[in-house]
Amino acid sequence: MSGHTTLAPAGTAAKRKEARTVILSSYLGSTIEFYDFLLYATAAAVAFPKVFFAGTDEWVGVVAAYATFAAGYVARPLGGVIFGHFGDKVGRKGMLIISMAMMGIASTLIGVIPGAGVIGPWGAVILVLLRVCQGIAVGGEWGGAALMALEHSDPKRRGFAASFVNAGAPTGAVLGTLVMGAFSALPQDAFLAWGWRVPFLLSFVLLIVGMFVRLRVSESPIFAEAVAKEEAQGAKRMIPLLDVLRRPKALIMIMFAGAAGFGLQVVLPTFSVTYAVSKGAPQQGVLYAFAGASAISIVFVLLGGRLSDRFGRRPVMIAGLALFIAYLFPMFGMLGSGNVGLVFVAFTVALILHSSLYGPLAAFVSEQFGTTSRYTGAAVGYQLATLIGAGFTPGIIAGLYKDSGQNILPVVVFLSVMALVSIVFIALTRESKNNDLTTVR
Repeated sequence: MSGHTTLAPAGTAAKRKEARTVILSSYLGSTIEFYDFLLYATAAAVAFPKVFFAGTDEWVGVVAAYATFAAGYVARPLGGVIFGHFGDKVGRKGMLIISMAMMGIASTLIGVIPGAGVIGPWGAVILVLLRVCQGIAVGGEWGGAALMALEHSDPKRRGFAASFVNAGAPTGAVLGTLVMGAFSALPQDAFLAWGWRVPFLLSFVLLIVGMFVRLRVSESPIFAEAVAKEEAQGAKRMIPLLDVLRRPKALIMIMFAGAAGFGLQVVLPTFSVTYAVSKGAPQQGVLYAFAGASAISIVFVLLGGRLSDRFGRRPVMIAGLALFIAYLFPMFGMLGSGNVGLVFVAFTVALILHSSLYGPLAAFVSEQFGTTSRYTGAAVGYQLATLIGAGFTPGIIAGLYKDSGQNILPVVVFLSVMALVSIVFIALTRESKNNDLTTVR
């Protein structure tokens, strides 16, 4: 009895330590991936229209740059399918290492693409191809990182644990925006010639750091146990994607439930930055305002995940979306003031409200699927939500704004309708915080 008494706490302590290591690695890995992915969003707002679409009308160039931005979102579901398949067949850890390498290399190469003045339209073509590679990589990254955090954690703290993965997005946004903001202080000619490239080249340094962290974590115990159980029973493993598509309701519900969260998220570093600058706010000040607001939101993303462990995923997410709808007009009023202080307040409140949706989202999505198809289901569902919610939203609202004579009303209406659709689908989706993750299917 005494032997068991001393061993049990030691085993529990070891599991908790391992869980903390995995959650930290998922957070850091997600931060690096989203630094690369969201850095593109900032560059699409402040550099790409002039570098790769020089000679066009200002807002035509912006819309064209956002179209290349959308290519990454189109590719994300493909990344979810590819990495999800092998993540459910082979394991989570190996796929996370490959996705990080792919993202780091693609982002570094973006930093050396010649502009339109050197190779004409081929610069934009190469940009789109590398953006697709980024999309495939981040499509595989999120599912694996979320599942590693989720499947290593205490069942009563799954929302909090998984929220660290989503907290990587604002952290990556902070890093990317600060670095891009620092170089945007250069004279305009120098910034457009080489300054915007440096943040992308720094991706290679982050890749090395990320690889060091990723190689130190262990495989998901829930996944390993599920595979061992199936092998012991002699069960034939179905192709994960077919298993998910066999019951498509969860995929469809997740896709529309999460869409508005990504739409609202991506509007802030793209259209909102461009809008604030066009109304007279200094570009560097706007970028720093967004970075500061993103830093504050990191805490609220984690808080959103923690609240969802107590009250449920759905109530917290619906409340965040409803409040965001009410906030849209005041937000654009402050963004259009030309005052950096008000721009900072606008971004801060927006990201705090968004965090109540974004914090619980990782657990909400992942908990809808069984273990041996969870990587595929979560990754594909999440990435389809990003595609319909974020992939085309910057381009659509920039087009609405341009075609309406620069009237903000159509933009607010579009975003409000998107949020209402997601509220309906969240309400129709089953509450998942008490789901048993050890279920194979």
